[in-house]
Amino acid sequence: MPAPIPRQRAIPAAESGQAQTPAQAAPAVGGPSGDMSGGTSAATEASRTQDTAAEATEAAKNTVTGDKAGNGNSHAPGPGHLTLLMIEDDPGGSPVVPELLDPTGKPIRVRTARNLTEAERLLTDDVHCILLDLALPAPGPGRAADGTDDELAVLKHVLRIAPHHAVLALTASGDTERGAEAVRVGAQDYLFRDELDGRLLSRAIRYAVERKRSDRAERKLTESKLRAQENARLERGLLPTPLLEGSPLHFAARYRPGRSRALLGGDFYDTVRTPDGTVHAMIGDVCGHGPDEAALGVELRIAWRALTLAGLCGDQLLGTLQQVLEHERSDDEIFATLCTVDIAPDGRRAGLCLAGHPSPLLARPGRPAELLPYDNNGPALGLLPGARWPRMQVELGAEWSLMLYTDGLIEGRVGEGRRERLGQDGMVAMVRRQLAEGLRGEELLRAAVNEVRDLNGGELTDDVAVVMLDRTP
Repeated sequence: MPAPIPRQRAIPAAESGQAQTPAQAAPAVGGPSGDMSGGTSAATEASRTQDTAAEATEAAKNTVTGDKAGNGNSHAPGPGHLTLLMIEDDPGGSPVVPELLDPTGKPIRVRTARNLTEAERLLTDDVHCILLDLALPAPGPGRAADGTDDELAVLKHVLRIAPHHAVLALTASGDTERGAEAVRVGAQDYLFRDELDGRLLSRAIRYAVERKRSDRAERKLTESKLRAQENARLERGLLPTPLLEGSPLHFAARYRPGRSRALLGGDFYDTVRTPDGTVHAMIGDVCGHGPDEAALGVELRIAWRALTLAGLCGDQLLGTLQQVLEHERSDDEIFATLCTVDIAPDGRRAGLCLAGHPSPLLARPGRPAELLPYDNNGPALGLLPGARWPRMQVELGAEWSLMLYTDGLIEGRVGEGRRERLGQDGMVAMVRRQLAEGLRGEELLRAAVNEVRDLNGGELTDDVAVVMLDRTP
């Protein structure tokens, strides 16, 4: 009777000497019964999502690269010999041991262990595959949860002590059910002891190693995607939802963090309407671009909203925010700039406070867009204990657009050689032109941020936040 192959399958490319990536590895196979849980390849899984796919796929590539490099956690076959650890009562009596060859004709190195104690001693990082006799006695009581004998206790023990190794289960001829259960528990394949030859075992070893690589890469890919998606949901949740119910003003915002593949940076903004009908808007910038600065920005935004709804305004509000910053910052050198605007219920005038922050841009029909006064600009929060921030009264008129922004919008490079900054004058000229082209609200903000990025010759290194409030009669 010819030696049975566990499942009808194509020989892995690795057996013919061709390179094979984890995403190309064939699905795991079971015994003659064909019972097996099919797996989706890492490449197929990566193509199913666009959200955070770049970050997740890069993590999977790093995993595969690390495997090929033969690092401490790698058990993929390198350019040298394959190594098999046989755990069997009488491994020396197996006729297949001297005949094991890899696809290039090199002998597969075999280590032998008669029990699990010897196996743990021989289980080093250069072992690629384990051939385990399921008939070996299991350590401990070897009982299942229901009190019955656990026929796979020895396999479960090996999987616990060798979670990164490929495992082949060796069982009695015709014991298909036990072999299929071994694969379900975690083995890469199962083979019949009495129907085994060198060629079949060589193929099974190579395939099990490739399958393990594929499983590990897919698991890393899935874990990385889940982490990225969780971070994305968290960061989206930290961005504010404007509280403008009952206000005739229109709100738009644009946010672009400077950190690669991040959704939140050190810039922050918010807008709320208090019961008296006043609309309060704020935008700020914590120095730095890391996650600590992003977290501090969120804390300041939440504190600003709470203090504003509690009735604080102007110098009193900014002084309290400075106390929050001084208490929460991780370093005494960290500071934050801030711009606050409180728009009267009739929408025709506003109070303006600047704490080291660029002045907002005001656009009105029939007049060129211009910056609001910034002569009374106070210091940034966290620089001077006991500082004061004057509140300036500004006339807006019946119809207007007010744009608040962080310095990321004006510090991009422009011109030949990118030697100069865009600056506030360049930004004002750009917005005037875009307004003349009929752009308003969200459309204008999108065009402004995209044009600044294009002038910079690529992505901006600083965070960018822009808020627009519009009033139409």
